[in-house]
Amino acid sequence: MWIEFARLELPQSVKRKLLSHFSEPAEILAAKTSALESITESRWPHCKSLRQLVDWKGVQVDRLWASRPTRRIIGLSDEAYPPLLREIPDPPVVLYAQGDCSLMLSRGLAIVGSRNPTPIGRETAMNIAKVLAAEGHVIVSGLAAGIDAAAHMGALESYGSTIAVCASGLDIVYPRQHFGLARRISETGLLLSEYPPGTGVRRHHFPYRNRLISGMTLGTLVVEATRKSGSLITARHAADQGREVFAVPGSVYSPLSKGPHQLIKEGASLVASIADIQEELPVFGSLSVPTPTQRTTDRSRDTLLDAIDYIPTSVDQIIVRSGLTAAKVCSMLIGMEIAGKIRNCEGRYLRNLES
Repeated sequence: MWIEFARLELPQSVKRKLLSHFSEPAEILAAKTSALESITESRWPHCKSLRQLVDWKGVQVDRLWASRPTRRIIGLSDEAYPPLLREIPDPPVVLYAQGDCSLMLSRGLAIVGSRNPTPIGRETAMNIAKVLAAEGHVIVSGLAAGIDAAAHMGALESYGSTIAVCASGLDIVYPRQHFGLARRISETGLLLSEYPPGTGVRRHHFPYRNRLISGMTLGTLVVEATRKSGSLITARHAADQGREVFAVPGSVYSPLSKGPHQLIKEGASLVASIADIQEELPVFGSLSVPTPTQRTTDRSRDTLLDAIDYIPTSVDQIIVRSGLTAAKVCSMLIGMEIAGKIRNCEGRYLRNLES
């Protein structure tokens, strides 16, 4: 009955009110409108039953869409519904999911930011996501260009888990150039939306969608954002929902630093290394049994660290000493710098004393 209830042409607030009085949507659809008027504090003189307000063509579309094995329509009272999301003031009555629905029961971190980041900002988001996903954390973002995409790709590159919360129906990928990324996420992670199939992108969908990104996680990290960026809406949703807010500082001369700096002024945790996130969210812990991928990543990281002296070492020297490819070394150096293991000294790298 959740499919029919999802296509019931009533405001979400009214649907939530009805669900607070009835245990199942079937009971609501079977009830006469006269019995519901006192609950919703409104009158429906033009219909005798709520079934008359169901978009039955939409129901057929949803049933066809949900007939595929990896697709589900999940109601607010279902066990598969994300428990953290259920706690927010205005949770979606219904979620459309494609992929691994078990990820919604895991605790994760939202990573959001500018659609037009600097190369450093993109690498920062990707490497933070890569490190945390490799430890077993679920990375949640919005499939947008820029920081969102970098966060998703970082999680995928470490063979970790990521959830993309979309601002349209799941049969419509936005932006279009992320069709391949969306497909990869649906195969190993999860695509999620509160909008039914066939729903296109609308401007107001994005700020409304952002409450789900923050609501599904214990914390939201902002990497590069102007003061008017939508990612600040996500961060403020997180604060209102009682979740942690993190921000990566940047140059005082960059407009993309103004958003994170404002959040830090408002009380967000400043992130100078990945350890700052892990300390604030102690529930995040490494998996007790590392996967083969994680063991390989750990060995490569140890090899790279051994190749770096406590005095500045050139990238070329590090590549020769470690035996790793140049691309892998450059990617891992950024991640290790974020993690606080090494420092960049005018293009050369040196180990921190505690590492």
